[in-house]
Amino acid sequence: MEILALIIKIVLVVFSVFLAIVVLLQSGSKQGLSGAIAGGAEQMFGKKKGKNMDALLVKLTKVAAIGFMILAAFLTIMDSYWL
Repeated sequence: MEILALIIKIVLVVFSVFLAIVVLLQSGSKQGLSGAIAGGAEQMFGKKKGKNMDALLVKLTKVAAIGFMILAAFLTIMDSYWL
C-alpha cells in the first residue's frame, strides 16, 4: 500500500504542476477598453487562433482540476483507512 500511496503522490504533484502551468497560460477575461477594440477587429478579420487556444486551455484546466481533486480525495481516503 505504501508503494501505491507514493505513486499517487507523484501523480498528484504532476497534476498540480500541470494545473498551475495551464492556469497561468490562460489570458485574462478583463482586458479593458483596448481589449474590446482589438476583440472587435479580430472578429471582423476572422482571427480565431487565440480563441481556439483559450478554449483548449479551458478544457485542459477542467481535466487537470478534476484529476487533481479525485487523486487528492482518493489519497485522503486511502491514508485514513488503509495506512
